[in-house]
Amino acid sequence: MRYQRPKGTADILPGDSEKWQYVEQTARDLFKTYQFKEIRTPMFENFEVFSRSAGDTSDIVTKEMYDFHDKGDRHVTLRPEGTAGVVRAFVENKLYGPQVLKPYKVYYMGPMFRYERPQSGRLREFHQLGVEAFGSESAALDVEVIAMGYNLLKKFGLNDLKLAINTLGDQQTRDDYRQALIDYLEPHFEELSDDSKERLHKNPLRVLDSKAPEDQKFVADAPSILDYLTPEAKDHFDQAKAYLEALDIPYEVDATMVRGLDYYNHTIFEIMTNSKSLGQGYTTICAGGRYNGLVKELGGPEVSGVGFGLGVERLLVLMDAENVTVPTDDSLDVYVVGIGETASATTLKLVQAVRGAGFTAERDYLDRKPKAQFKSADRLNARYTMTVGETEMADQVVNMKEMATGEERQVAMADIFNHVDQILTSK
Repeated sequence: MRYQRPKGTADILPGDSEKWQYVEQTARDLFKTYQFKEIRTPMFENFEVFSRSAGDTSDIVTKEMYDFHDKGDRHVTLRPEGTAGVVRAFVENKLYGPQVLKPYKVYYMGPMFRYERPQSGRLREFHQLGVEAFGSESAALDVEVIAMGYNLLKKFGLNDLKLAINTLGDQQTRDDYRQALIDYLEPHFEELSDDSKERLHKNPLRVLDSKAPEDQKFVADAPSILDYLTPEAKDHFDQAKAYLEALDIPYEVDATMVRGLDYYNHTIFEIMTNSKSLGQGYTTICAGGRYNGLVKELGGPEVSGVGFGLGVERLLVLMDAENVTVPTDDSLDVYVVGIGETASATTLKLVQAVRGAGFTAERDYLDRKPKAQFKSADRLNARYTMTVGETEMADQVVNMKEMATGEERQVAMADIFNHVDQILTSK
């Protein structure tokens, strides 16, 4: 039987894994400058964590979640996104308490799971980078999160970016707008897609997010949420726009934009890029916003949050399309060439000594002739070779060669074991 990876998953092999490491390390370094710290949550949670947070009308819950009953008949779900698990951890560990400095800033990275049709940049097991900040209702925090996402994409070499923002307002705004949408769409009920018919009275804002052609003609002329903002919601949105302008971050207001999860309110945003690698026109690469009810929904007090998520696979597709050069460090400091079986233990000790000093080292494990070993050293771009045979073992020396210049010298074996760092850093 020939075994294959499950559909919608990928093997990340050496040569590609270095790109992943670069993306993750670049994100870690940037997040640190904003004082965000890493949080790691389980890859599966109780089903209710996502059904309550994402909303029972969202595509994630109704169509895409990998959920099942385990051997203890517990209903569990492979996480389809990162925010809900982080909020659950925030509540369970009482990170909202007065002893914790606010805003409480965290980032996460790791695999997520959604059952959908695999395509370029979209897999059933995919990976996300994301951030969450809790405990402040300031529009300045909204903009800090947006700026961090925008700067991160710039660091990855993506320059043709467009930031679209909108507001979903406060609860009063949403209630008023919800009724306006129902009143507008109700006369066209029979013409809507089946999904939108299902959502109309549960969460009509989700109809605006529909890609179905039969819905699009109504979305174009739908009422704008900007006409239903309360004074407080309008003030929050105006502040966010003013802060973006202060940071010289260009933006467009898209009043039809809604997020795919039900817990957002106030500022929401999408950062898009114009790349044919993900289809025609601008495609969203990073998205997020503010959510003021999610902590309470998962059993905590009323604490606000704001964050974003970014798909790593889609990011790497974009970086490849834009020919972004990823710096890699796969250099080899020393290749130890062993001549004869009696040298094997000594070459093993030598590579161990070099590695112990913090340098990279390799040796032969296939009992090859010296000529083949030197070829391997050359292919691996080794800086130095250290050759050990019967003569060198008798004299307790190694024959050391600098590959770039061809310069050779003998070095006492004891010096390699005790001072190899000095030998490799001196000329």
